[in-house]
Amino acid sequence: MEQSLLWVTVVQIFLVIAYQGIDGASDRVESILDYIPTEERGRTAYHFQPPKNWMNDPNGPMYYKGIYHLFYQYNPYAAVWGEGILSWGHSISYNLVDWIHLEDALDPTDPYDIRGCWSGSATILPGGDPAIMYTGVESTNRQVQNIAVPKNLSDPFLLEWAKLDQNPLMTPVDAIGSEFFRDPTTAWLGKDKRWRVVIGSEINGHGTALLYQSEDFVHWAKSHKPLHFSNKTDMWECPDFYPVSTNDTKGIDTSGLGRTTKHVLKASFFGHDHYIIGTYDSETDDFFPDTDFMDSNVKLRYDYGIYYASKTFFDGAKRRRILWGWVKEADDQSDDISKGWSGLQSFPRTILLDKSGKQLSQWPIEEIEGLRKDEVNLQNKEIEGGNIFEVTGITASQADIEVSFHLPNLDDAELTHPEWLDPQLLCSEKNASTGGVIGPFGLLILASENLTEYTAVFFQVFKGHDKYAVLMCSDQSRSSLREEVDISTFGAFVDVDPAEKISLRSLIDHSIIESFGGEGKTCITSRVYPTLAIGQESHLYVFNYGTESIRIANLSAWSMRRAQFFQSSTKEEKPKLIEE
Repeated sequence: MEQSLLWVTVVQIFLVIAYQGIDGASDRVESILDYIPTEERGRTAYHFQPPKNWMNDPNGPMYYKGIYHLFYQYNPYAAVWGEGILSWGHSISYNLVDWIHLEDALDPTDPYDIRGCWSGSATILPGGDPAIMYTGVESTNRQVQNIAVPKNLSDPFLLEWAKLDQNPLMTPVDAIGSEFFRDPTTAWLGKDKRWRVVIGSEINGHGTALLYQSEDFVHWAKSHKPLHFSNKTDMWECPDFYPVSTNDTKGIDTSGLGRTTKHVLKASFFGHDHYIIGTYDSETDDFFPDTDFMDSNVKLRYDYGIYYASKTFFDGAKRRRILWGWVKEADDQSDDISKGWSGLQSFPRTILLDKSGKQLSQWPIEEIEGLRKDEVNLQNKEIEGGNIFEVTGITASQADIEVSFHLPNLDDAELTHPEWLDPQLLCSEKNASTGGVIGPFGLLILASENLTEYTAVFFQVFKGHDKYAVLMCSDQSRSSLREEVDISTFGAFVDVDPAEKISLRSLIDHSIIESFGGEGKTCITSRVYPTLAIGQESHLYVFNYGTESIRIANLSAWSMRRAQFFQSSTKEEKPKLIEE
């Protein structure tokens, strides 16, 4: 009975927020579900986070019967990671922007997951039925793989899940360590009608993508060889394996194959999400990377800032692949406990193979544009060396800004040095306050009026023997007056020709900044905790601290509305219904 009432409640809330322009819609929304306040210091306005407590990895994102689902690692009891108590939180959306938080989908209640329902993925089976495959942790800390399916396939909200009686379906054997066997990928169906799935592992100190196969999605057998491994990394967490098109901007279903298809293998290790691009032979299950993990100076990552344990899914409704990533806190754990929550998800991004075929490009999904308001535009403005100017007319603490720069004179660019192999170290040495020739130039974000606090996202251009090098940095060294926060500087090179243009987009949301350089070729996410540049006291500036002038070809900026976040009532309290 309670589940039926909740189902009716969720239907009502979807109808109301879908027509939020109707007078009184907000009041009707709040009469249905508990509205989640977002005025707390540091809490975001349009990034996904649960009402309280700890959240980490995104799990099992999918599109089912017109509704987007996001599951995530969740501690229902505290704002810290909880060994032995992690559940699968569950939220739903019709647009990937506004969310309703539901009851947990999976809780650690059975012998095969009694110490935690850890990360995993969702697979849409033939006929359109979803299944969750996840890692369970037994009482001995042995990691095993389990499956759960919806109790009611006619329920588009997937409120209840049933774990299979056959669990666990995969257990560590041979040389697989019992604590190095986790995070199954979305499964894909081969031409031989056999399912395949990758499990993250570490064997003899080498990061490994174990491959399993099944004819019925229940009985699984380990393949005689892994899909891939590396002797230059440790444990591969949260692996992902999916196809990308070489000649189209549309996404491809995870089981998709073809001559115009490459495959991406992503693994989380060394604290970051690394990926490689290559060719997958579906008949032999061999994967041939163009460049392997850690084998070149350009180590491909989804994001060069705070970003980990990501997960993609294929959105069949719009034929796109969407990427989620966990963005952890960068303050002290005691602060997380005090505020009662920890962890964000990045704003969902579309992910494509770049035109070069050598890397991926990412961009915030188009639905974000529905939050924009108070547009400000600027074209063809010169900024001489050593100058800044303020972007006014928007709420600088809750904004979306796109800017493209033209560099009139590249002849005098500083020369690169052979030892400049680590862009993050280079950004630390050549920070925003260290003047150069062409740059640093970019944005001062979440800045106080007197520039006591700011986060600088900027570029600097150098000249090599045969091409220019464009360095992108996110400098948090002056982001906060608080002493206990991490103020690391992040950096990466951007594969663009500065003789054409250099573009930057930043999503600003109180305590998170997501920046996209070169139209999404290089992404850097940072967490910042200003004490002065808060709310209306926050400012946004464009700056040029190089000696050469630069020109803003185009700048567009918007204030951002708050996304709507609601929480369904708990089992102990029946949901309220709309009164006629």
